[in-house]
Amino acid sequence: MDISEKVYQSKKTNLFIILAGIFLTNAILAEIIGVKIFSGEGTIGVAPANWTFFGDYILDFNLTAGAVIWPVVFITTDIINEYFGKKGVRQISFITVALIAYAFIVISLVTKLPPATFWLEVNAEDNTGNPFNIDYAFNTIFRQGLGIIIGSLIAFLIGQLLDVYIFQKLRRITGSKMIWLRATGSTLVSQFIDSFVVLGIAFYVFGNWSIEQIIAVGIINYLYKFSVAIALTPLLYLGHGLIDRYLGKSFAERLTAEASGDESFT
Repeated sequence: MDISEKVYQSKKTNLFIILAGIFLTNAILAEIIGVKIFSGEGTIGVAPANWTFFGDYILDFNLTAGAVIWPVVFITTDIINEYFGKKGVRQISFITVALIAYAFIVISLVTKLPPATFWLEVNAEDNTGNPFNIDYAFNTIFRQGLGIIIGSLIAFLIGQLLDVYIFQKLRRITGSKMIWLRATGSTLVSQFIDSFVVLGIAFYVFGNWSIEQIIAVGIINYLYKFSVAIALTPLLYLGHGLIDRYLGKSFAERLTAEASGDESFT
């Protein structure tokens, strides 16, 4: 192996490690912080939408905190897809599902540990003097229902595999041009499925929601993801620019050619 080939393989490996690290960190973090629901309207200082669906459900733009950083996962998926092909995305997707499952198992175990007495005592009151049970708060925040965990993992995996399939189909049509089309197009389709799969499994199969409520809430979630996917297109180009600069023109062209030919990093 000559020096040029060693440099190429080194940069290729380093890039995959960096992208995988960003992907894994944000995917796992989004799952953990997703238990908090925040008001989208309140965040930007506007009145609640109060949209009515099916005549029964009044919905506002209330989203999980995990939605804040999921767009980073979307972008990273498309970048990995561009430079490492479907094999690269599949590898990191299956690894991420395994690590998310591991994180939930660890969290489930530690919430069952008996709290230390002094820990309860020193945190027995909140800042205003009201009684406070920190162990109950810890368990409530970190422990999620089985249905939510299963639904989230299945939806994540389906979304990722669908994203990579559509991305590569569009890449065969657009070639190296129109990054925005294959990135945004694949994300919009995959996240449409993801939005309804996670709700259907978590709250219909394992819960007591009606189909109408699943559809109503799914539409709200997808509207957010749709808007963010469009808004983050410039960041996608920025990421490509930084990577191409790191790799160099010849290495970048070689890596994307391998990815489109499904000879991605293994």
